[in-house]
Amino acid sequence: MPDGSINNRGKRHSKRHKRNPIPESALQGFKYFKVLSPMLQRLRSEKDHHNRKFYFDEYITLFLLYFFNPIVTSLRAIQQVSGLKKVQKVLGIRRVSLGSLSEASFVFDSELIAPIIQQLAEQAIPLETDPKLKAIEKQLVAVDGCLLHALPKMFWALWLDDKHKAAKIHLELDIIKSVPIRADITDANANEKDNLRKSLKPEKFYILDAGYGQYSLLEDIIKIKSSFVVRLRDNAVWETIKERPITEADRLAGVQRDILVRLGSPKRQDDLSMPVRVIEIFHKGSSNRPRQSRVSSKKTFRTAESDYTMLVVTDCMDLSSEIIALIYCYRWQIKLFFRWFKCILGCTHLLSHSGNGVSLQVYCALIASMLITLWAERKPTKRTFEMLCYHFMGWADDELFNHIEKLKQADNTKKNT
Repeated sequence: MPDGSINNRGKRHSKRHKRNPIPESALQGFKYFKVLSPMLQRLRSEKDHHNRKFYFDEYITLFLLYFFNPIVTSLRAIQQVSGLKKVQKVLGIRRVSLGSLSEASFVFDSELIAPIIQQLAEQAIPLETDPKLKAIEKQLVAVDGCLLHALPKMFWALWLDDKHKAAKIHLELDIIKSVPIRADITDANANEKDNLRKSLKPEKFYILDAGYGQYSLLEDIIKIKSSFVVRLRDNAVWETIKERPITEADRLAGVQRDILVRLGSPKRQDDLSMPVRVIEIFHKGSSNRPRQSRVSSKKTFRTAESDYTMLVVTDCMDLSSEIIALIYCYRWQIKLFFRWFKCILGCTHLLSHSGNGVSLQVYCALIASMLITLWAERKPTKRTFEMLCYHFMGWADDELFNHIEKLKQADNTKKNT
């Protein structure tokens, strides 16, 4: 290589802007991580090695610090934070090298964090929802998938083509507690129905969109002694058995029809062996917010009209059609959670290129979100997250507690009225 080329490269490197080190005074709020200490303790011995000084529980703690501190924006920033004496003293960790931090995404098994998510979900308290839902004995669970765009070099993240890669989060959200109870991370082309089928559990009430409307999957849900309410495709075929009566309360909820049917064409009726209910619901939208017209992946045309009629199917015979319509409306909670997860919590900037590393980051993000729910005893909001970030950066102390107290008072007032 000519000398001039070497000199030019040296000049380019010399012009790189060096980031100022993160001061210890910019970080606080470590006491909120103490609730995790017993849960993380069992991870201390995982992948232990005679010459490794970086442990699984330390890795998770540093990632949680990353989510609550906007000043920490990269893997190198996380490494720098680990060198601060205050962080080392309070969190009980040592300074970690950038190489060890990067290697950890391949060494530590992300599946070992799944039980922590379940433990935190058990600690969460039921939040205020529609009183009509209290009559449902089974656990209301919304299920859906969400894409996280990945770099082209992430070869495992299969999606459209070599230049468009993505990972997919398969999530189950407890509607009453507003917390995730299960998550799985795959490539974007992974089948959502198959992912749900392998994780089905009894005594759950699954709320699903049209993409999960596979009759054999619905049969599996029934066999495992769970229930479902699923949006039905507009071109669905069924054999009507009888019309069910509709009350005035059902009509006010938008229910236009409630029928008992054998779902599927004669060739597909064996996939769903028992009769189910098909409920026709009219949705009154706002003319100021028209829906985007597009052909969906479910092979149904979605109109741009704000007012539309949809079909939902359920195996539950003892609940009124009004309650079934209400349950399906709560499916949008998982869409709102994904928006919070990506846009507010900021889990769109992936810090690892490996599938296991992405899973570790997503699980840590879910834990961070659940901690906010436990601290505030309510659904996480953008303002609460901002106040927590200010607190972790040393800018808010009493203001955070006053903010949470005001939210609780507002919730109590709403509950009593």
